Amino acid sequence: MKWRKFQGLKSVKEYKTLYDGENYFRDLFPYTEPPVIEFDGLIPPQYIPDEIWITDTTFRDGQQGRDPYTVKQIVDIFKLLVRLDNNSGIIRESEFFLYTNKDKEAVSKCMEVGAKYPRITGWVRASEKDIKIPISMGINKTGILTSVSDYHIYKKLNMDRRKAEEMYLSTVMKAIELGYSEIRCHFEDVTRADIFNFVIPFAQKLVKIQEESGLKIVIRLCDTMGYGVPFPTASVPRGIPKLIYYLREEAGVSPEMLEMHMHNDFGVVVANSVAGWLYGASSINSSILGTGERTGNAPLEQIIFWYHAIKGNTGNMNLKVITEIKEYYEKEIGERIDPQKPFVGASFNVTRAGIHADGLMKDPEIYNIFDTEKILGVKPFVVITDKSGTAGIAYWINTYFNLDENRKLSKNHEGVKAIYNEIMDIYEKGRTNSITPEEMIKLVKKHIPELIDE
Repeated sequence: MKWRKFQGLKSVKEYKTLYDGENYFRDLFPYTEPPVIEFDGLIPPQYIPDEIWITDTTFRDGQQGRDPYTVKQIVDIFKLLVRLDNNSGIIRESEFFLYTNKDKEAVSKCMEVGAKYPRITGWVRASEKDIKIPISMGINKTGILTSVSDYHIYKKLNMDRRKAEEMYLSTVMKAIELGYSEIRCHFEDVTRADIFNFVIPFAQKLVKIQEESGLKIVIRLCDTMGYGVPFPTASVPRGIPKLIYYLREEAGVSPEMLEMHMHNDFGVVVANSVAGWLYGASSINSSILGTGERTGNAPLEQIIFWYHAIKGNTGNMNLKVITEIKEYYEKEIGERIDPQKPFVGASFNVTRAGIHADGLMKDPEIYNIFDTEKILGVKPFVVITDKSGTAGIAYWINTYFNLDENRKLSKNHEGVKAIYNEIMDIYEKGRTNSITPEEMIKLVKKHIPELIDE
């Protein structure tokens, strides 16, 4: 396969749609084997937009990867998103389905919250019938599904490129007629699409419509199957940095028109999303806990910390609400969250290793990624196993009983050693699970009774 070489173009060229398509790139996507990546060795320049932000799809794509929410749960979670954003405008939008009565009831109740951020947006298929739904509910921003790969155009829609493009553009023009202020074109399956013969010409048409009509248009780059890769030297359609570069430089798409919507099928959803920011897209679409089709979307809570990594701040955001969201899912919804999921898993700042516990006692910075208690309201903690050592036992006691500096026990405390010996005896007899807090309290009562008596 030969792709157009990276040339560092400074002016936009006009591309024409190649309508006699059906290009499935079988050398990249053989299907009977895992996909492959083409590298061309050429590196596009990094370009971070002056303004970047996050959008949310918890109630749209997020609901495609889990059991449905109730109306109350949707409203509760939306209010938590509002409190998390805290009028910072960093979580700029939240999108919703609008097809069922339950969808519409939930959206109406969320609109009643009267929040500035995140703004409520819709999602519809590319049809003149569907495009009327959001505006009829008082929502003047919506996403439109505009599939761009030949897999979707020919195999799913049973159309050719010309008919698909005409349908998409007709829906966009209908949105102008209906009075929308902004629409999003979801470039579904863009990482398997013909970039130079369909995606770029289609994008150029959208740029022209925006310039002539005043309608704000956002292009959401949907890595629907998770084929995207964050490596600058990877060729399109799989290479995310080059995909963004070509849309900006050759299609004339501005950063604020570009939004990332990545999936995690190959485990790089966060890397691909952040690559969007690094190479010229202003926004990343994400969902709480990363829920979404198959392996899910970019986790909102993780993208927030990458925002901070790039900008050096999170504005007015109240990051402790991340912990409240986690607790809501666990306690109110009954969701089991992967214990090792960053920032929200039960083990994300927990250790079972004695050497780590020893470091935490000397200085939390040694083994804690940041001040998790200050930022998220969650203290680093130790779970006791046969790998925890006397340091782990001492740290557990000091943390659980909230002992001040003058009363903290060292790993050399005789009571700590006695507890350690008894725990090791338990594991020598074949135990395989961790020691529970209740068991630890009994051991402390037995070997350091003065702490319990207090």
